[in-house]
Amino acid sequence: MLNLVRTRTQPRSNRSMPLVDPKKKNNFVGKILMAAILTALCILMLKQSPDFNSPTAFSRYEPGVTHVLVTGGAGYIGSHAALHLLKYSYRVTIVDNLSRGNLGAVRILQELFPEPGRFQFIYADLGDAKVVHKIFSQNAFDAVMHFAAVAYVSESTLDPLKYYHNITSNTLTVLEAMTTRGVPTLIYSSTCATYGEPEKMPITEETPQLPINPYGKAKKMAEDIILDFHKNSNMSLMILRYFNVIGSDPNGRLGEAPRPELREHGRISGACFDAARGIIPGLKVRGTDYKTADGTCIRDYIDVTDLVDAHVKALEKARPGKVGIYNVGTGRGRSVKEFVEACMTATGVPIKVDFLPRRPGDYAEVYSDPTKIRNELNWTAKYTDLQESLQIAWKWQKSHLNGYALSVAVATS
Repeated sequence: MLNLVRTRTQPRSNRSMPLVDPKKKNNFVGKILMAAILTALCILMLKQSPDFNSPTAFSRYEPGVTHVLVTGGAGYIGSHAALHLLKYSYRVTIVDNLSRGNLGAVRILQELFPEPGRFQFIYADLGDAKVVHKIFSQNAFDAVMHFAAVAYVSESTLDPLKYYHNITSNTLTVLEAMTTRGVPTLIYSSTCATYGEPEKMPITEETPQLPINPYGKAKKMAEDIILDFHKNSNMSLMILRYFNVIGSDPNGRLGEAPRPELREHGRISGACFDAARGIIPGLKVRGTDYKTADGTCIRDYIDVTDLVDAHVKALEKARPGKVGIYNVGTGRGRSVKEFVEACMTATGVPIKVDFLPRRPGDYAEVYSDPTKIRNELNWTAKYTDLQESLQIAWKWQKSHLNGYALSVAVATS
């Protein structure tokens, strides 16, 4: 290592030094300062120049191309929605922090749609408002499909603050960023949990919203924010309240791969498959004393392919200054016992079932009336055979025993 500090061993010589004119010195320093200022201004102007930033297709608007931001697009529903959008030639940007999503799903989409300007993934957390606004400033979005959310009823009762932050607060941040950048359309992913436990079935869009758990309450708060904002906005808004999601991509490209640590909070389909594969010793059915025909909860099971199709139809029908609210379901309720029997048939595995007390925050019976979405969006559920949907999902599960079998690493666009 070089020592740059030198020690004098000789006294200074008495040789005379030339004198510098103070006026010339000040003039020289002024010229240097001016040159530095001009250089800085040039760099600033270059950075603001489109040529300097080398904009991609994602950063500019293009006639005939709709660029959709899919928040939570690495998750189960969000990834299927991104696939559906890409299939119909939309330009797609996924933003996800991978806390619940899978990088493997993103890589599948990248492999399916490698063409420049079709698809990009941005690793980011919607809880960071500064980052969210930066993403919106760097991309020319035409619409947002907002899926990103924690979404387990039982978990919400254990950690309600997480749900209010992640769902309500983050939705406000996205809406503010959309307003700042003038993004004209929002398709909001909501839930039947906002209705709570209605006195009358089926549920229509006019059914009073009386949520009974933090998940449903957080979603309703987000809806209220959106609707209050809409009173003085020309934005196109669609709110889709959907029911229990099952199934997977019929072509076997995407499926459901929840975090192992979240299995106890997850969907019943995931629990059934885990039991069929021997990952867990059996299936736990919580609640057998509800006021239903067989004592177990009744739910409206909607196939994920139908669900994302409803989102794309909502996007197509969105109009400036208008708000649409729709239930997305089959219109038919099935009990948990029926579901378990269908799962056993689909997997061909006899599943051990343990019947336990009710789960906090659950409700006895919920199923939809899909009349409004059928009449206004021309949408009807097609994958209504419960056993067939489970067979398709089971096929994916068997061919992906370790989920997407990819480590969750940080990836950026």
